[in-house]
Amino acid sequence: MSSDGKGPGPASPQARLQRLSESELFSLPQWRRRVLFWSGAVLVGLAAVGFAQAADWAYRVFHGVITHNKYWAFLITPLTFALLAWLTQGALKATRGSGIPQAIAALKVEDEGFRQGLLSLRVAIGKMALTLAALLGGASVGREGPTVHVGAGLLYSLGRRFGFAEPAAAGRFILAGAAAGLAAAFNTPLAGIVFAIEEMSGSFEHRLSGILLTAVFVAGMVSLGILGNYAYFGQFDIGLPLGKAWWAVLATGVVCGLAGGLFARLIVPSDHGFRGFIGRLRARQPIVFAAACGLALVLLSQLTHTGLYGTGYAQAREIIEGHADTVSAFGVLKFFGNIASYWAGIPGGIFSPALAVGAGLGNNLTAILPGVDPSAVALLAMAAYLSGVTQAPLTATVISMELTANQQMVLPIMATCLLARAASSILSRKPVYRALADKLIEGYEHELARRAAEGGDNDKATAGDDPATPIPPAAGRDDHTTSPSPGH
Repeated sequence: MSSDGKGPGPASPQARLQRLSESELFSLPQWRRRVLFWSGAVLVGLAAVGFAQAADWAYRVFHGVITHNKYWAFLITPLTFALLAWLTQGALKATRGSGIPQAIAALKVEDEGFRQGLLSLRVAIGKMALTLAALLGGASVGREGPTVHVGAGLLYSLGRRFGFAEPAAAGRFILAGAAAGLAAAFNTPLAGIVFAIEEMSGSFEHRLSGILLTAVFVAGMVSLGILGNYAYFGQFDIGLPLGKAWWAVLATGVVCGLAGGLFARLIVPSDHGFRGFIGRLRARQPIVFAAACGLALVLLSQLTHTGLYGTGYAQAREIIEGHADTVSAFGVLKFFGNIASYWAGIPGGIFSPALAVGAGLGNNLTAILPGVDPSAVALLAMAAYLSGVTQAPLTATVISMELTANQQMVLPIMATCLLARAASSILSRKPVYRALADKLIEGYEHELARRAAEGGDNDKATAGDDPATPIPPAAGRDDHTTSPSPGH
């Protein structure tokens, strides 16, 4: 009250200082969390840059060997696939596949045992090492999905180490780490943010905005400081004028969207039909099956003079530049090469290989689109196929723009990605990363139920048994959650 008793008087200096110290700007716990986010983002940026350099080196070694004698691939690739399938049978099972489904599943399930099984430092380090081994063996995989997995794991482990184990807080670390990982992997900061909103969380809290922005900014600055300001595919001055050229939007959106939906449908495990048959075949002899997938990749590669190994970056860039030396069927062959690599259940992502497939399909579509810039068709097809696979049109749009430093194609790319998303949904009802994440969660819940029953059929196959959707060790439950050894 004021001295005359008519109302509240001005706050004392001590009260104002107290309120100031309790504000978010000067809050010690908030600053502690910010420093952890910034430190973690630096680590993610450094890991992404180092991973990128090591991945390029690994593929160059393999490429050098097969350039000397292409028949070495018949020995190296199947053996590498078999070795990776064997190495990921136990404690490193969570390193299999892309890594993005694991991050999404860990974000959705607020269980420390589940999250630790998917995002521990051991899993993050194993993911990087085994993905490099896959590229050293010629697998048709990328490093971007694994970088997202590693980014989520690093920030989650850092937050957990310093006391941010509360489920909601840990979820923010996971989300920021995943976004920072994608941003640093491709040097696409805006795509990292859009990816986190559209693909990872499906929503956007106001409190997350600053966290995501700063994490992506710091990771991007690390990448920029080490590698310089670059576009993944280089800068392209490509345009698509209104008129008949917009038929390219329709053609690429429908064809590449359907192709992307087919790919997504084929890699999501099922208990029925052809996919069920493949799953049972793989479950019986996973190492032999992986070797057979490696052999299939080598046989398909013999139909080209560039091969189908690695990310396909060089071929995609040549197609966009308009002087491709690839065979006309490169897109289709790369499609099946990616299927073989994913079915093997080895670590590795699908982002970059998907871009290569899209570029190859775009190269084919130029034959029915006379008068349209072939580079523009290739760029549209690349974005459309990625949108068809992921069913994340905003991410595909932004990432395609940032990969080529091209703003002139914003509207055509966006229209193509939206059309591709609709076409893809005909064949694949659920976005592939979310479908794979749901398989992880279903397998985890099934395992919890089996353990609770204490006498279920231990030999019964579950969704989590599939290499494409590895499941971490289930957490035992008494009065509290415990985390058993990942090897069990």
